[in-house]
Amino acid sequence: MMVHSQKAPCLTVSCQPDRAEMGRAAAGLVHDRLLWLLGQQEQVNMLFAAAPSQNEFLDALCSFSDVPWQRVNALHMDEYIGLPRQAPQRFGQFLRRAVFDRLPFRTVHYLDGDAPDPEAECARYAALLEQYPLDIACTGIGENGHIAFNDPAVADFHDPKAVKQVALDERCRMQQVHDGCFATLEAVPRHAFTLTVPAILRSGFIVCVVPGRAKAQAVRETLYGPVSEACPASILRTHPQAHLYLEPESAALL
Repeated sequence: MMVHSQKAPCLTVSCQPDRAEMGRAAAGLVHDRLLWLLGQQEQVNMLFAAAPSQNEFLDALCSFSDVPWQRVNALHMDEYIGLPRQAPQRFGQFLRRAVFDRLPFRTVHYLDGDAPDPEAECARYAALLEQYPLDIACTGIGENGHIAFNDPAVADFHDPKAVKQVALDERCRMQQVHDGCFATLEAVPRHAFTLTVPAILRSGFIVCVVPGRAKAQAVRETLYGPVSEACPASILRTHPQAHLYLEPESAALL
């Protein structure tokens, strides 16, 4: 079924029967947009979120054999600071397993959570975003309403930076435990790199995939609350080409 929010005039909302159908529907939309863009331009630049919530979507996306992936540049939107390079919880490692090693992208660009100079790493990745301006951003919404690692305490809808280092709030870190990525809150890193809200919004097309009952309140605030840094994902309502995919659990409070 389709669910449309009257308070989200620019945000198309689709609720699918289950997580698998949600992932397939979102991937189908991205597939069609990719083919359209590749008919207009030589390369496409895509941004990916790393989280278990994206599993069904990424798996479905990898099933499309008619996309010339060798014309697609891939980037990712956030990364922990300080985890060992081979730690399975690193977002780069997650995306390597889920999509980057499964598709023959033209280039793949990683945020380096081990960078000795964090400010220099932010500048390096910001320069990459200038070189590869985003055509498609594939994202999710956190339990606290964040997009990427723009938690309510650090989100800035007018941030002058494209990439920054942030302190993660406890609710964000606890989500990583709920997702099964870490055994305890103490094991979750306290800092990360993230693309800022304006950097994500500069993408020409945004697809946001949000499953799970734990996200239901954040989804409700995204669609019906004020457009505010208190729920950073609410800013998606201002983007002219943003699409939100839900399933019955994440849409339970609508």
